[in-house]
Amino acid sequence: MDRALKPLDRPVALADQVYQTVREQLRTGRIAPNQRLQEVMLATRLGVSRTPVREALARLASEGLVEADGRSFAVPGLTPGDVDDIYEVRGLLEPEAMRHAARRAADRAARVPLERALADAISAHAAEDSDRFIAANGRFREAWLALVANRRLVRAIGLYADHVRYLRALTLADSDVRAGALAGMREIAAALRAGDAAEAARAMQAQLERAKRALLPHARADAPATGVK
Repeated sequence: MDRALKPLDRPVALADQVYQTVREQLRTGRIAPNQRLQEVMLATRLGVSRTPVREALARLASEGLVEADGRSFAVPGLTPGDVDDIYEVRGLLEPEAMRHAARRAADRAARVPLERALADAISAHAAEDSDRFIAANGRFREAWLALVANRRLVRAIGLYADHVRYLRALTLADSDVRAGALAGMREIAAALRAGDAAEAARAMQAQLERAKRALLPHARADAPATGVK
């Protein structure tokens, strides 16, 4: 057998495509809490068989993003206790990730996406354009996470952040919440420009605490616990 032969490139598996599509809908709040997700309905809308849909939903359930509800799945509502748990984990992961990001942020070229996202967020907030601000806030987050060399850490952060991302879209519609988020983004960017890992971590912790305070009023005290840890 010729050792120069390499595996053929294959298209992304259908189950992965379904997973990514549904996950993005969850992250943006297009699929609401407690909304039922049925295999047949999703398969029809996506133009695929039920098998990749079943596999994708099982994967999302293993991550706590959906949960079994009879013969279908549903997006679990978050209780205040869920929010506490999620932000406890994020508080352990994200300040440390910010320390990692600060090590690579001294490279001005590496910071370009972050600086552009910050400029867009400033402009959007001034224009009171919440949709554009939310998009810029997301790009800012992607930009600093791109500076983190430990990709396992980045994946762990993504999992827990996704549990509350749909609520963030609700809270950032409020001008005062946007102002607080923007102040945090400025602090983070300043720390990264200076390559100050300790200050970057502190700014990230403060940003998480602001986000948690904004989210808690939207958590439902009567929602069943998700079991997310």
